[in-house]
Amino acid sequence: MTKINPKGRINFFENLFLSKEKDYFFANLSMLLEAGMTVMDAISALAKETRSKPMQRILSKMMDDIENGFPLSQSLLNNGLASTHTASIIRVGEESGRLAQNLKIIAVSEEKSHEFRSKIRSAMVYPVFVFGVTIVVGLAVTWFILPRLASVFDQLNVTLPPLTKALIALGAFLGEYGAILVPGIIVFLILSLYFLFYFPKTKHIGSGILFSAPGIGKVLHEIELAHMGHILGTLLSSGIPVVTALDSLVEATVSHKHKIFYKKIKENISEGNSFARTFDVLPETNKFIPVTIVRLIISGEQSGKLSDTFTKISAHFESKIDNTTKNLSVIFEPVLLVIVWLGVVLVALAVILPIYSLVGNFNQ
Repeated sequence: MTKINPKGRINFFENLFLSKEKDYFFANLSMLLEAGMTVMDAISALAKETRSKPMQRILSKMMDDIENGFPLSQSLLNNGLASTHTASIIRVGEESGRLAQNLKIIAVSEEKSHEFRSKIRSAMVYPVFVFGVTIVVGLAVTWFILPRLASVFDQLNVTLPPLTKALIALGAFLGEYGAILVPGIIVFLILSLYFLFYFPKTKHIGSGILFSAPGIGKVLHEIELAHMGHILGTLLSSGIPVVTALDSLVEATVSHKHKIFYKKIKENISEGNSFARTFDVLPETNKFIPVTIVRLIISGEQSGKLSDTFTKISAHFESKIDNTTKNLSVIFEPVLLVIVWLGVVLVALAVILPIYSLVGNFNQ
């Protein structure tokens, strides 16, 4: 295999912006090849069409590779547009004369992956937004408003309740150190999110936390099952070998625990075992795949309709995901409202209790 050219690799920040570009690339390349264009002409046309400078640079390098005799699969791998297993699917297409079809499979799979990830984000946006607004408003009141009220209460010799004292002390602390502390906390949160969900060596920790979270964990498990069904169903129906399809599944999953489980399945299948035998020897199977789905896969394997079975599994769980995310919003909403209400009540009491004390002093 040709050595990978590091200069053509996509770095982390480029990958964030090129994610959609790569999807368009695979979909449009498939369409152009189906229309009868050569690989070189198709890539040249896409290079002229894209407005992304990094993508233009990558496509230019790919045209150089093609001119120098590299197959498309190797050029994609060398330039960071395809992983090892994606490149292997393209290589199968090159060797079987199904290049355009396999590129289309990759494009559809990537689109589905983005769709599943967007469902994860949509399930989390509302609670994160409400928590964020609550924290910002609470900090603003504590930092800017309560210290001013504190000076008024001091002038009137009002005895402050413990809650008000605590919030005023927090406000004084923020007034002195907030300009350093708050930006520091923001930077810490950004770095934590990066290392928990993006940094390759530690992002399995973040996925583990999310998969264990109440409510969200259930949605993520359903998304993972739908993703598994879609990838295996699509690849197997296109003639991709089971082991290669499982390699793609291992690569595509975001869950570290699922990745390990899928690797074990792949190892057993590559040794010649059936899915039925593999599920029997893996005691953790029912933690990742429900018993009914396991039996469905075994039945599909025995009847020779494995790809159809995985496609049905994907459709089933996609429907469940929609229902679960709707129910999740219904569950989260009252919980979040209670949390916000408690925050508002605490701040309100901190302000109102000294005023009641002041009114009581006037009456005396």
